[in-house]
Amino acid sequence: MEKRTRRGEILTELILEIFRVNGEMLDIGNDLTRPHGLTSARWQVMGAVELAGQALTVSQIARRMGLARQGVQRIVNDLEKMELVIAERNLDHKRAPLFSISKAGEKVMAKIDKAQAQWVNRISRTLGEGELEQALQTLRTIRDRSEIHKPE
Repeated sequence: MEKRTRRGEILTELILEIFRVNGEMLDIGNDLTRPHGLTSARWQVMGAVELAGQALTVSQIARRMGLARQGVQRIVNDLEKMELVIAERNLDHKRAPLFSISKAGEKVMAKIDKAQAQWVNRISRTLGEGELEQALQTLRTIRDRSEIHKPE
């Protein structure tokens, strides 16, 4: 049985901390979205479309956000019933519609984005810009390398 190196131990601790931070961010996301009838998961899906600046298929949303396609499909169905996203015909794939944010969805996203901006600005006051940029780059590097080096 292979033992972890010191770097492997540190990376394991970092991964565990990422799991904890993810849980905390989901809780905060739920707090920010609850007044608008959403959840962190629904906000995440809508955010993927908003960030893309164009309509996306369920598979595209799932890939961009690192989520399971089936879960995204369920969420998109819910958002469509809530009239927050609109299904559009996809000329490239008849069975995979494109989804965009509706006018009502844009209004909800604007309110959530405002609340999120207030929260994130308050938190970031105590962190240095360089410190944040380094953390972001480190996480991106870890993600990139983990995508290349899957477990054997």
